[in-house]
Amino acid sequence: MTDDVDVNNKIEKELDNICEDCKNIDESVTENLILSGYKLCKSCKTSKTLFPI
Repeated sequence: MTDDVDVNNKIEKELDNICEDCKNIDESVTENLILSGYKLCKSCKTSKTLFPI
């Protein structure tokens, strides 16, 4: 029973829509997490694609 609560809390934390790069809240963060595995907003993903370090 407590395992289910721990799993749900972990999932909620991962799907919090906060970009890891700029710390802004954006709906595209969850979309990019599902599609690519990175928690980046649309603008940070574009900038990382055009100007990789």
